[in-house]
Amino acid sequence: MYRSNGNFEAYARPLKPEGVGGKRAYFVGAGLASLAGAAFLVRDAQMPGENITILEELGLPGGSMDGILDEHKGFIIRGGREMEAHFETLWDLFRSIPSLDTADASVLDEMYWLHKKDSSINPCRASEDRGQPVPHMTELTLTPKAVEEMLKLVLTPESELDDKRIDECFGDEFFASNFWLYWATMFAFEPWASAMEMRRYMLRFVHHIATLADLSSLRFTRYNQYESLIKPLVAWLGSRGVRFQYETQVENIEVEKTGGSKVARRLVMTTAGERKTIDLTENDVVFVTNGSITESSTFGDNDHPAPIETGHGGAWTLWKNLAAQDAAFGRPEKFCENIPKANWTISATVTLLDDRIAPYIEKMTGRDPRDGRIVTGGPCNFKDSNWLYGYTMSRQPHFRTQDTSQKLVVWLYGLFSDKPGNFVKKTIRECTGAELCEEWLFHMGVPVEEIPALARRSASTIPCNMPYITSYFMPRARGDRPLVVPDGSKNLAFIGNFAETERDTVFTTEYSVRTAMEAVYTLFGVDRGVPEVFASSFDVRVLLSSLYYLNDRKKLHTVQLPFMTRLLGKVALKTIEGTYVEELLKDAKLV
Repeated sequence: MYRSNGNFEAYARPLKPEGVGGKRAYFVGAGLASLAGAAFLVRDAQMPGENITILEELGLPGGSMDGILDEHKGFIIRGGREMEAHFETLWDLFRSIPSLDTADASVLDEMYWLHKKDSSINPCRASEDRGQPVPHMTELTLTPKAVEEMLKLVLTPESELDDKRIDECFGDEFFASNFWLYWATMFAFEPWASAMEMRRYMLRFVHHIATLADLSSLRFTRYNQYESLIKPLVAWLGSRGVRFQYETQVENIEVEKTGGSKVARRLVMTTAGERKTIDLTENDVVFVTNGSITESSTFGDNDHPAPIETGHGGAWTLWKNLAAQDAAFGRPEKFCENIPKANWTISATVTLLDDRIAPYIEKMTGRDPRDGRIVTGGPCNFKDSNWLYGYTMSRQPHFRTQDTSQKLVVWLYGLFSDKPGNFVKKTIRECTGAELCEEWLFHMGVPVEEIPALARRSASTIPCNMPYITSYFMPRARGDRPLVVPDGSKNLAFIGNFAETERDTVFTTEYSVRTAMEAVYTLFGVDRGVPEVFASSFDVRVLLSSLYYLNDRKKLHTVQLPFMTRLLGKVALKTIEGTYVEELLKDAKLV
């Protein structure tokens, strides 16, 4: 496997690897990583679809990318994925998956046309004081000290960041900035999270610094991502003969170690209550999605909180059983145990049942929620919320079966679970659906006396408790996540956001698809480059532009930073006059 860039590789169709027709593939889990891996096996490795089996614990595919209409509770979404133009492997995948709605179009075509017609921008990124825009909302409000701390982290090698937390790298000035407010609520970072992952994010998404205040760099699907992405992918795989086996819990994969080689020899599973095993040879390749952020999710309703579950579910149990066999298979306990109490665990789906709440959304956004266009364009957050509460409202209808003349769907989340709310004096975990709605309406500026009735009669709110939703960001060290293909592995790969690949960032659809592509290309010898992670941090134009926006659009000669004094003093600025360097600085608006 090798990485590449450029359209010579991007548009290439690789030759069929030798012997692929005599091999079988098993995917444990039916989330995006497994679905993508199966698609790359069919499209690029040219494996017959009937040789591929996807084993899933639940009764439907999609993993964390869900969106369902529950016959008892109503519409439910546990979350949504923010996507951008430089998700190189994600778009490489979906250029090949036909749309279910548009004839002769791929899923990528459909999203591209939609974005051109209705591009995303967030008009109310952050508010306070019950619906008032935060001061200087378009600025990042970073002090020179905070910018210095950011640069110091970026320049620190990953090898020096084992188990380090974000709040060990930054001071109060950084956490008081709009940058942190926007960054944390966009990506779900908490002060206790991994400094190693924070550094990766800063390098990976440096090109987004200019748009943090309005999120105009994001791309969104037409409907919820289960219906817009997962269903077309599953339909295409099914048409190619890929087999799906649901209600199947894989409990262990027995691995034989001889010298330096590792060979998966047996799948141990329970299917519909019956214990089964599948014996494997080196021609049987296993792809494991290890761990899960939505494992053990529970749901409440308007009158009941989501129950708090204890214990580890099937995905974590499998990873622990694998890790017990070899240190190269990672350390799952680093991610599923000792999660801080001040973490995000609760999200909620609000279905608006009449027209009494929608005007407050329109007042905040300036947009009619029923006109079919993007409403919030990403998260809108309440800066003074004890929970750091926020909401998003995607294009409506968000579900194909949703009648927007009667119902609208909003998604809520709060990053801090250990503090009482500002209106509802409970922690977010303790709240019923109606109470979660009340807290949201309070921050939206709804008259206090109207809040209880609106939350109970004009809305139905389904809380969801996800005990592992922030586990991607747990402070980690090198070796805590297994390599996509561990050293010496002949037929076992790890895929998804708990596998380790260089430079890319977790909690993204791109990471799921990238690890799947790397696993398939490595174990099957696909002779085509995996598109490299977008090299924004190596582009001097992006870096100079980021410097401009990090310092709230100040010219270079006014930036009061010690490193700039050393790097570009007055003499240096005089020297570059009339040169290409001056052109770059002008393009970045620094001079």
